[in-house]
Amino acid sequence: MANQYFENSDNLEHEIKEFNFTLRNNNLTFTSDAGVFSRQTVDFGSRVLIDAINFDEVPSGNILDVGCGYGPIGLSLAKEQTSRTVDMTDVNLRAMDLAKKNAETNRINNVNIFESNVYEKIDNKYALVVSNPPIRAGKNVVSGIISGAKEHLVENGELWVVIKKKQGAPSAKKLMDATYGNVEIVTREKGYYILRSKLV
Repeated sequence: MANQYFENSDNLEHEIKEFNFTLRNNNLTFTSDAGVFSRQTVDFGSRVLIDAINFDEVPSGNILDVGCGYGPIGLSLAKEQTSRTVDMTDVNLRAMDLAKKNAETNRINNVNIFESNVYEKIDNKYALVVSNPPIRAGKNVVSGIISGAKEHLVENGELWVVIKKKQGAPSAKKLMDATYGNVEIVTREKGYYILRSKLV
């Protein structure tokens, strides 16, 4: 059975790929590998999320990227938001090693990249929690990312997620509304929903 991107895969052969991608007006260089999500290029859902995030109402404070993969979301935000620290977590150790390499390559120093199964090793509170959740890991994991963020947001902190309509965006929207008392569809593009809730 093939390894999934949300699993560890020490025995998987390497297929290193390097590419450039412009995110939030910064040209970034990424290294990816076999066994990580969307290794050929930054996936469309992450791109839509990265472009959509608006800091106008986000309070001061740090950022958490849950399920960071090799790092496009967290690193692009850290590159722009230099006064904030971005914590980036994943369960895939190969992906995290790549995210660390990509931070170094792009001279991004305001990041902490570490292993955590959802919020298992998270003690801090954040102004912004972002996630392109691992749909294939199952509904319980996705729901855990959405509902669990509540314990890790500062007052008026925001949760932003991207989910495809056919992969559960309507049910994610209902869960966010039930958990936070509010939810907004910020944008929809090619079936991807960008959902935002605020802790009030």
